[in-house]
Amino acid sequence: MGTIDISYFSLGIGLLLLLIPVFYLWKFKTGLVRATLIGTARMVIQLFFIGIYLKYLFLWNNAWINFLWVVIMILVAAHTALTRTRLKRSVLLVPISVGFLCSVVCVGMYFIAVVLQLENPFSAQYFIPIFGILMGNMLSSNVIALNTYYSGLKREQQLYRYLLGNGATPAEARAPFIRQAIIKAFSPLIANIAVMGLVALPGTMIGQILGGSSPNVAIKYQMMIMVITFTASMLSLMITISLASRRSFDTYGKLREVTVE
Repeated sequence: MGTIDISYFSLGIGLLLLLIPVFYLWKFKTGLVRATLIGTARMVIQLFFIGIYLKYLFLWNNAWINFLWVVIMILVAAHTALTRTRLKRSVLLVPISVGFLCSVVCVGMYFIAVVLQLENPFSAQYFIPIFGILMGNMLSSNVIALNTYYSGLKREQQLYRYLLGNGATPAEARAPFIRQAIIKAFSPLIANIAVMGLVALPGTMIGQILGGSSPNVAIKYQMMIMVITFTASMLSLMITISLASRRSFDTYGKLREVTVE
């Protein structure tokens, strides 16, 4: 049995569910009603356009076009991360982009080529969804981690200078701030991994089951999805911080102005 299609009329009825959260956002004067409506409209429009684009992407199934799509996703994700963290493009654009690119290619290709052992690792059916899942998770964790890292350095500059003054290397002095960034960004993911299957059924697994896959196959895919997203997110953050640190500090180890005022 294949996936049951949702008609546009039924989709419209489904979207009416948003009236419930919108009502409470309005009732408690959160100021988020307009942002929610605009965000939802953007989501609908963007997903429709992506659906049209992916239709042809799957039809062409060209390795170069697929990789170009990944590059576009990386640039958009880097721009989004900078916007959310309010960090300067001159400092963080290249480190974030390189971190995303290296992580998504290394981890994504390892999963596709080594774990799945596909004859064509650039097959759009696997290449695009896997890389898309990785990008989404890397973006979320990097935004939280970079915010925590740089806000901590800015807030506790005296501690950072104290560590440097007592003989710590720049890397050793930055380690406590990196540790806090990792804890803040990855604690929710670790908690989610620990209760997966007991408290909630993950979206990827449900999607595969609805698409006709057996629960056994869906479970194995979900396990690997969690592993590769965790790994790629951590790797991208470490690469980003390593590269960004060369631009974020002067020759004396002092933090430069890295945020947009």
